[in-house]
Amino acid sequence: MVLYFKATPEAGDYTIYMGIDKFENEELIRYGIPEDIWFHVDKLSSAHVYLRMHKGQTIDDISQPVLDDCAQLVKANSIQGNKLNNIDVVYTPWSNLRKTSSMDVGQVGFHNPKLVRTIRVEKRVNEIVNRLNKTKVERKPDLKAEREAINAAERAQIKAQGREKVEFYFD
Repeated sequence: MVLYFKATPEAGDYTIYMGIDKFENEELIRYGIPEDIWFHVDKLSSAHVYLRMHKGQTIDDISQPVLDDCAQLVKANSIQGNKLNNIDVVYTPWSNLRKTSSMDVGQVGFHNPKLVRTIRVEKRVNEIVNRLNKTKVERKPDLKAEREAINAAERAQIKAQGREKVEFYFD
């Protein structure tokens, strides 16, 4: 089961999602897409929260309100982190997550630590968490099929661009 949330409306149409447990997190790690940004409470157990960016956007394009939404959601879904003030939340592009067979279920590392960013969360902001929880929807997606559909669409787009270049040369 994957839980989906809507980011603050003022920031635009962004979907935030997380796995229900560490086994679901494994599937999310495995079938993420390049537009996904991963969030986790640093050095503590917590949910894996993902932000689905729009095509062409990067980690630098995350607005502060959306960043706050994701950080508050991951804090609220950490048994230890939820009780503490002044915690750090790390975030990085999904493509930077490194998973090896020797790691425990739900555990990840990073290909490049320089791509990992940190945001300090001073305290839980119930207004944000409650607003996000009002948008919560539970779904059981076929993550593999979603990823394959995205890959197929990207291949078709690349193929179409190749045809346009060929037509250009023959005009």
